Amino acid sequence: MDGPDQIGPDLSPKRTVGDRARRAVKYFTTRDGLIGDYDYARLFIPKMPFKKGQPRRAAPFFGLEDRVPFLLVLLLGLQHALAMLAGVIAPPIILAGSAHFGSELSQYLVSSSLIVSGLLSAIQMTRFHIYKTKYYVGTGLLSVVGTSFATITVATSTFTQMYDSGYCPTDANGAKLPCPQGYGALLGTACLCSLLEIGLSFMSKRVLRMLFPPLVTGPVVFLIGASLIKSGIEDWVGGSSCMGAMCPDATAPHALPWGSAQFVGLGFLVYVTIILAERFGPPIMRSCAVIVGLLVGSIVAAGCNYFESSGIAEAPVASFPWVHTFPLTIYPPLILPLLALYIVVMMESIGDITATCDVSRLEVNGPMFDSRIQGGVLGNGVTCLLAGLMTISPMSVFAQNNGVIALTKCANRSAGYSCCMFLIIMGIFSKFAAALVAIPSAVLGGMTTFLFSSVAVSGIRVIATIDFTRRNRFVLTASFSLGMAATLVPNWFSNFFTYSGNNHALEGLLQAVELVMENGFAITALLGVLLNQFLPDEPDEEPTVWNSNASEADAPAEGPVLSTPGSTAKVQ
Repeated sequence: MDGPDQIGPDLSPKRTVGDRARRAVKYFTTRDGLIGDYDYARLFIPKMPFKKGQPRRAAPFFGLEDRVPFLLVLLLGLQHALAMLAGVIAPPIILAGSAHFGSELSQYLVSSSLIVSGLLSAIQMTRFHIYKTKYYVGTGLLSVVGTSFATITVATSTFTQMYDSGYCPTDANGAKLPCPQGYGALLGTACLCSLLEIGLSFMSKRVLRMLFPPLVTGPVVFLIGASLIKSGIEDWVGGSSCMGAMCPDATAPHALPWGSAQFVGLGFLVYVTIILAERFGPPIMRSCAVIVGLLVGSIVAAGCNYFESSGIAEAPVASFPWVHTFPLTIYPPLILPLLALYIVVMMESIGDITATCDVSRLEVNGPMFDSRIQGGVLGNGVTCLLAGLMTISPMSVFAQNNGVIALTKCANRSAGYSCCMFLIIMGIFSKFAAALVAIPSAVLGGMTTFLFSSVAVSGIRVIATIDFTRRNRFVLTASFSLGMAATLVPNWFSNFFTYSGNNHALEGLLQAVELVMENGFAITALLGVLLNQFLPDEPDEEPTVWNSNASEADAPAEGPVLSTPGSTAKVQ
């Protein structure tokens, strides 16, 4: 679409300032520039059941650098922002709960998370060239970043350990108090460990694939999602902080016992709404079905007096990063788990960037693709570092926006910048963040359970790309067994070490090992890397498949007949 009759502001250095000004005026003052001939109706017309309508014409595809009408840029940018909104706000709300922050700090973290997500997404999309080198920072694609779900599993375990060890304060009755020091330690350690991903971005892609193939990363991503689902379902039935008591507390407007039918119903309403939005909703609704479910659940909860509105009334009109700050320190026991986490985040981002190239109709091999991968991984490390310095937990490339690109057929970077603008606006107006923080746990749990399940499914998708040879099945089984066990019983290693002396360095090391062993994904990642390198590959072995041509009469008593191309075997 880069022809002479194009409209829109042109930043090409080959044109004069006057040419660019005239094209900009044409873009913002003509119908073609503002609206174009796009079929906007297809974005809003729902799928009516049992109705056969006239087929709508296919939407045009807008490439990375194509000119897109201004209204469509704003509309699709808002759609991208809504698609990632749930993923951006859920981690800071959960982390604030783990650190026992009040509504003021929780609102601040949500606002800052939205603002920082918009700013750092712009870095990934712009793609900066490192002076006099072959390296870049950023993908140059419509790549958006948000707070990483993987951090939640490590952070929640860390805060539990901090309170148990006295690093975080408790009152005379043992009740946990707000722990800004612990949150600052999480940020400081995350900034330090982000240097690992920054360094790995300069490694050969071949070496990275050899060390961290799908055989290693697939089960790790699955276990991250599986461990998060637990926190989602606990919120669904009232809230993880009020188990065995009145939720959210005895003084709440509509307090109920944990696990009450009302809480289960609220979460189920959100869950069903997400499914209905996916089935019958128009494209613009399907891409943000999770937010639609959250909105419907919030409306019903507000009508039934589940909301505590005092926090919304007390929230300031505007907010920005650094309105509240936290003491940045290093928490040694957190280093090993975060190093494992950053390796997982890096490999996950490689898969997400590859998917973005694919749906954007760009090459997925060759020098340019490799450069985008390198820039994306380096950008991911840089955004994690900057996020920590801006008081937010590590951020990584989001995958759900690839679905928006596929639905709308718009991979244009202008829509991405529009998304960044909407995220920043949402974050600055802190009343919006206060309303999100006030959402009842049951409503939020119905959304996050669905959201976290999608993380687990992403791991299954990665595992599905593996050839199920005997050797690969063995590696998966050996690494997955202990990892899944630790996910189901996270305190299994808590009494392994009995040291109680005054050697603080040794105590910190033992706490780090304990923290690793309590996070199933870290165990699986470590075992997967070691076993994948230790066990010899068998290049002549091929995946075993059922022989559909064999009859039951041909099957021996020992077991069913199996076959591989060119060979026959039995199950022993």
